[in-house]
Amino acid sequence: MQFRFETTTITVNIANRAALLAAVGQRFAVQDGFALATINLDHLVKLRASPAFRANYAAQDFVVADGNPIVWLSRLARRPVELVPGSDMVIPLVQLAVQSGRRVALIGTTESALATAATALESQIPGLKIALSIAPPMGFDPQRPEARAILARLATADIGFCVIALPAGKQEALAALGRRLAPHTGFANFGAGLDFLAGSQTRAPRWMRALAMEWLWRALSDPHRMLPRYIACLAILPGQIIAALKLR
Repeated sequence: MQFRFETTTITVNIANRAALLAAVGQRFAVQDGFALATINLDHLVKLRASPAFRANYAAQDFVVADGNPIVWLSRLARRPVELVPGSDMVIPLVQLAVQSGRRVALIGTTESALATAATALESQIPGLKIALSIAPPMGFDPQRPEARAILARLATADIGFCVIALPAGKQEALAALGRRLAPHTGFANFGAGLDFLAGSQTRAPRWMRALAMEWLWRALSDPHRMLPRYIACLAILPGQIIAALKLR
């Protein structure tokens, strides 16, 4: 499935969970890095508006569908992909890193959330010991020297897998820079994935996710932030439907 923005094409190049685990496992086996992005409608809005976001997204090695609308658009285009939510892949990918003998780091919003997420992961994955937990300071900018300092710490600590849970745009920019400065580290941009583990955010019940209604749960949980986002997503949906039909 492809999404075209001016001179940039973003491709959902990992079709399902099994393919993602296989691709990441291959990178872990040879101690090669990667960057993983999880595309959704909100990202499409940002990709249309920001050349910098497009450039950082294009630098990601793997892209999976992190929203049902992406899956539906792929079916319209007759290039079907499956739903692979980043929040569902935190534990499987960390587990795969441990099995491959790769050290794991977490980068997220607050030290307390990271500590709780680390405890949750270590309790569920035998043999895991989080090697680094880094909460960037308020106003963190991936283009400033502090980002390079964080990546230098990852490289020095021989981190094989790093879960990044930062706002969209910042996490992809950090991962894109990390591909150059920490080339043996795999980066996964999982947004609220660590906050769900820490309990600082509550995910929609499983039955709502099964009915593709997680958006409603999030809108009701944080209407000030989420309603404008969903309105922007709805605004671009007709154009994306037309683009998908043209890909047939």
